[in-house]
Amino acid sequence: MLCCIGDLVEDIVVWLSADIATATDTAVSIRRRRGGSAANVAVTAATSGSTVRFIGRVGEDAIGTALISELRNTGIDARVQQAGRTGTIIVLVDVDAERSMLPDRAAATELRSVDPADLDGVTWLHVPAYSLVVEPLAATSRWAIRQVQSNGGAVSIDASSVAIIDQIGAVRFSEMIAGLAPDVLFCNADEAAILDVDASNGLTGAELTVVKAGAGDAVAYQAGHEVAREVATPVAGVRDTTGAGDAFAAGFITARMCSLDAAVALATGHEFAAQVLETHSA
Repeated sequence: MLCCIGDLVEDIVVWLSADIATATDTAVSIRRRRGGSAANVAVTAATSGSTVRFIGRVGEDAIGTALISELRNTGIDARVQQAGRTGTIIVLVDVDAERSMLPDRAAATELRSVDPADLDGVTWLHVPAYSLVVEPLAATSRWAIRQVQSNGGAVSIDASSVAIIDQIGAVRFSEMIAGLAPDVLFCNADEAAILDVDASNGLTGAELTVVKAGAGDAVAYQAGHEVAREVATPVAGVRDTTGAGDAFAAGFITARMCSLDAAVALATGHEFAAQVLETHSA
């Protein structure tokens, strides 16, 4: 069973028609949808037929209740606490499909403990770095990682954001990854550059480092060597890339859980990402 721990929030996605006009109006198109990196991975994996559990926290409000219902309607075993207010992320998407995100994670960061029974049957735990840098969620996530590893399960971590790495520093971030020793670390090209992941190495501490490059090749590194490279699935007219990286991670993880090799897992990641991008095309 795959388990994801972290954010379940409301995304308010704003498609801009032009640069924001200060002190006056700018025409936009607004979409509200479920968000949160951990929840996105969980939903994509579940819709592909995988058995998935999600652990997180939302507000004790109508939005939080609706988000939990959406997960359960997707077939996810949602172990979600409710207290406070549900988090929201404003996603500004400019005319070139470049995103800027304004997160208010609210209750998502307040996950203080997990019932050990919530990890029963978990063979793979996925943890975005968002879940590792703010307390008390970070301490809870580190505990869950140790529990799953002690039970022989696999762990994946997503670097999540250049801002996260900048916030704690590349050296400290790398030390954190080395200490947690995940089976897989996901990062995009910008995150890989900051962490000094290049064509000859992965990140110390991670068994496998997977670098996503949007429409470019995805590459897997192991023990200082490139072990697989796969071309991205082309998608025309993409207006919004939100969630595509999470879908890639879901595809890669589910393939590896089926004991498929890194090349097939990369190709599956691209396939899942393309499905999300097709729903966000202009």
